[in-house]
Order: sequence, then structure tokens, then C-alpha cells
Amino acid sequence: MALLTRITGPRDLDRLSPEELDQLAREIRTFLVEAVSKTGGHLGPNLGVVELTIALHRVFESPRDKVLFDTGHQSYVHKLLTGRQDFSRLRARGGISGYPSRAESEHDVIENSHASTVLGWADGLAKANQVLGRADHHVAAVIGDGALTGGMAWEALNNIAAAKDRPLVIVVNDNERSYAPTIGGLADHLATLRTTDGYERFLARSKDLLNRTPVVGRPLYETLHGAKKGIKDVIAPQGMFEDLGLKYLGPIDGHDIAALESALTRAKRFGGPVIVHCLTEKGRGYQPAVQHEADRFHAVGVIHPDTGLPVAASGADWTSVFGDEMVELGRERADIVAITAAMLQPVGLRKFAETFPDRVYDVGIAEQHGAVSAAGLATGGLHPVFAVYATFLNRAFDQVLMDVALHKCGVTFVLDRAGVTGTDGASHNGMWDMSILQVVPGLRIAAPRDADQLRAQLREAVEVKDAPTVVRFSKGAVGPSVPAVSAIGGMDVLREPRTEEGERPDVLLVSVGALAPMCLEVAGLLEKQGISTTVVDPRWVKPVDEALPPLADRHRVVVTVEDNSRAGGVGSAIAQALRDAGVDVPLRDFGIPAKFLDHASRGEVLAEIGLTAPDIARQVTGLVAKLGGRYGTGDTEGAEHAEASRD
Repeated sequence: MALLTRITGPRDLDRLSPEELDQLAREIRTFLVEAVSKTGGHLGPNLGVVELTIALHRVFESPRDKVLFDTGHQSYVHKLLTGRQDFSRLRARGGISGYPSRAESEHDVIENSHASTVLGWADGLAKANQVLGRADHHVAAVIGDGALTGGMAWEALNNIAAAKDRPLVIVVNDNERSYAPTIGGLADHLATLRTTDGYERFLARSKDLLNRTPVVGRPLYETLHGAKKGIKDVIAPQGMFEDLGLKYLGPIDGHDIAALESALTRAKRFGGPVIVHCLTEKGRGYQPAVQHEADRFHAVGVIHPDTGLPVAASGADWTSVFGDEMVELGRERADIVAITAAMLQPVGLRKFAETFPDRVYDVGIAEQHGAVSAAGLATGGLHPVFAVYATFLNRAFDQVLMDVALHKCGVTFVLDRAGVTGTDGASHNGMWDMSILQVVPGLRIAAPRDADQLRAQLREAVEVKDAPTVVRFSKGAVGPSVPAVSAIGGMDVLREPRTEEGERPDVLLVSVGALAPMCLEVAGLLEKQGISTTVVDPRWVKPVDEALPPLADRHRVVVTVEDNSRAGGVGSAIAQALRDAGVDVPLRDFGIPAKFLDHASRGEVLAEIGLTAPDIARQVTGLVAKLGGRYGTGDTEGAEHAEASRD
């Protein structure tokens, strides 16, 4: 690492010869494989952008010039070149983030790690430069070909192209993939740009390719469909972009530093919006990644650096349980279809796709379109299951509300990685879904506590034909089965209190989803303090079960525990239900505070926000003690301390 250790900032690259730049690229790849194999993280995307990132930082002068990365999972090389070479605690508490982070460096601009947003950012920054007269400031935005399947990218392009004299460089990192191979008409068009070597070959394929390319804006419509100008005007690779008003350079070999620098320098000098189309190889230089057809090691856990194999075998996880049950449902019901937004494998739909290839739809990074398409599928007589990360459903809220729910469509949304996810940081925690979905009329939310309940509640969800349903579960390994001891209404009773006949129990503890084992632990700790506790799992947390207010009325205190924001979450919904029913019982809700959470392990984040059994037990003990009676000896000092730290 003789060269890499000498790089403390982008300008250190200026003095390196072409031979040294190639050596630096090799050193960076070696570093990435060795470092990320120890911690886990996004390996494949970063191996693919080594030369591209070096060229960007040699041509542009960050931080005066803004170098932006869409999604940001390919920013590890950028971090290395801007002085951050301690990867020992990558994505861990106290270590560097797996995405750009303003707290880490002045070279980082965008922290949001949701795709297809970078061109909107770039448009705004370029406009700001123009208004403030900063002619010597430049903006370079790197966007993957997968992110170009998102509608927001094309909305931004429509605006960027409107100003011919506003400098802005858009680097299309074309590796044919987002997680998996990029799909859709745009992907087909970019594939054509990669492979065209003659007029006749392209002309023969053009009509079919253009018919499958998204239509965005009148200029693009005329180009893609041959209206007015005819197909001849899209024979040149730049046709699609230049007819939008964007200068096109490429395709460029994304692993040739000299070629990249030449293209980026010309683009920088142009004085208007320019597309630089770069061809890269995801996972480049690491054979296990290149040979991994599913996603080229997009994201890995701890692996052996020589083989790429996991160091430790993992148990069954929530995603695989869902994926297996989807296959069973597909065999039983011909109307079950699946939707994914460019994440077939991460959300567990690969087996379903292999078994039923004609019944799975990858819409690209386009959650909004996916939700509306699901409404159409449901209206057409099918039952779509849209599997998506919980944090990404935020992007399709209007469509869930106005297209699916308003039209009473039987669509099931399966939310993977709900609640605290930890290492991917603030934007990937799935902590908003049970809050924002509370306002959707008719929608039902299931929060399974274990694998058995996931299977059962997924089956219950797809039986609903006249309203949207949601099934949410956590990231990672699924815990042991948590059996019910009885049922009240539609709720499972997980623990019954030890009380004398006719005695009113102290606490009704409402456990939401995968937090059931922790809630049972809380009940055990309370029992040691002489506090009787009933633990119930509502199973379906929206709407609030009609049996819950009468049950709450038979207890002295109600406590809710959820892996979701406290603001507007399940606890808030239950409090409203109690008020509506005239049940005047104190309620304490435990959940995630309304703030963005730094990256750390899931356990560390839960401990930081006070969502652990000892913290909750201390606070509940203090609350019961304040009510007086024979439980006035609780640990109020500990409870007050815990409450202060949580708030």
C-alpha cells in the first residue's frame, strides 16, 4: 500500500504518473477486499468504480467542486481518496459510515442513500452556482444505470436539459446492474450503446428496443418512437440523450484512467449539461465477485478474502422464511404474483422467480410505479405481493394511499428490514412504516413475532381482496418460536399474570412483532418486583383489535413496545383507541425516538434508545410505583434515569 497510504486528499493524486495511478488502483482493490471481508459491506460496487473515482478527483477539485454519488454505496473509494483509510470499524459504532457522511468529511455532500435522487441534488447545486455567480464551481453527479430506472432521475434530466448554459456533468456508471442485472427499456438502450458496431446491426434491433424504452417528456418521446425525426436519428449512441438537450460523451472504458480524465475534462469545459457514459465492471479485480452472477457481491457479510465464502454459517433469516412461503403460496394459487423494485434477491423473491418466471415483475428502482402497477394487477384479477425494504416504501406513500387503498385493491406489501437495521445508518432504518401507514383508510398491518407467524400472517394477508395489507419483519436471523398460551379476540396472549382470583393485574404489555422475546423478558423482570403482567401480541396492529380496550380496562397500566417510531406509531394508535372507548388507563409507549439514528449494530442502537428489557422494566416499575398501592417500592431512581436517557 505504498501509494495509498500517501494519499491524504484528492490533490495528492495530481503528482502521480500514469503508471503510479494504475498501481494505486490495484492497491485500492487489494485494500477493499481485505478490509470489507473483515467487516462486511458493499464490496462489488466499489471494486467497479476505482478508476472512475480516481479520475473524478483528478479532474474536479472537491470540495469546491461538488462530486455527488447516487445511493452512495459506491463511495468507499471516494472515502479512501479523501483521507479516510481506517476501515477497521466500517459501518460499526464509532467507525466510518458505509455511505457518504457530512460529519466525516467536507467532501461528502449527500447522506441520503436512497437511489435516483442525485440528479435532483445536482440540478439544485448547479442552479445555486449560477445564481450566486460561482463560475469556477462545478458539479459532477455519478449515477448508476440501475438508478436511471427511477422516475425521479428523468424528472431531473428534464429540468437539467432546460438550461443549455448551466454547467453540470452527469456520469452514468453503466455496469448493467443495480443489485442484480438492470432491467427495462432503458437498460436495453444502454446495452445497445455498449455493443453497437455498425448501422445495419443497430437498425435491425432499433424498433423493438425503442418500443420497450420508457417514455419521458416530449423530446424523448419523439426520439424513442421515431416521431418526426425517424429512427435514423437514434442510430448514434448519443441520440437518446442529445435529443433531450444533453451533450453526450461515450461510451468510455470506465477502467481506463486516461480516457476517463480526457472525457471528464472535456465535459467540465463544455459549459452546459453533459452526459459521460462510462462502462464499468461490478466486482472488478476480485474473481469471487466477478463469478457471483446474482449480484457480484453487491453487499457481503464477513467473508474469507481468498474464497469470498462466509466465515460463519448463518441461521434462517426472516427474508428466507418469506421467500420459501411465497413459493408454497405460488404453487397453491395461480393468482399470486410478485413485484420487486430492482431487489429480487435481497427481498427473498429469487426462488419464486425461478419457480414461476412469468409471475414476477422487476420494475426497476421505481417503487411508485410498482405500487400503481400492483393496483392494476389487483384490479385485473390477480393478487400482487410487492416485497420491498420498509424504508423504501416511504417513497410510494401517495400511491399506496390514492391508488391502492382508495380503489380498495387487494395488494400485499411485504416490508423487509423493518425497524432498526443498524449498520446501514439513518436512511435504512425501517422505522417509519407503522406511523405513516396508520393514516391509510382500510389498510391492515401485520407484525409477525416469529417464523410461524410470518407464514400464517402472510397467508392471512393474501386472502384480503378489498384492501391493502402489509406484513413487516426485521432484518437478520429469525428467533425461536414464541407460542401463545391463549387468545383474546384476534390477539395472542403470550403470558398470563400470576394474580389471585378477582385481583386486577398491574400491567398489560402489548408486544409488537419480533420484540416478543424481549417483552417476555420484561415481564419476567417485573414479576421479580412483584408486578403482575399480561403480555399480548396483537398480530395485526392496524386496526387496533376491538378486544384490546376492554382488556386494558382490566389492568392498571398499559405498556406498548414497538420497533418503529413512537411518533404516530402503534402506541399512539392504541392510546387513541383507549380514549375512543372511554378507557382511562395510564399508557406508556416504548419505541424509536423521532430522530435519525447513527450507524451501529442493531443491539447497540436499541441500547442507545432505551429499547432493552432492563430499561423498559425499570421505567415500568417506576410508573407502577407512582400509582401507589402495594407496589410503591419500585426502582424509581433507575426508572427516572432511564427515562432521561431515552428522551
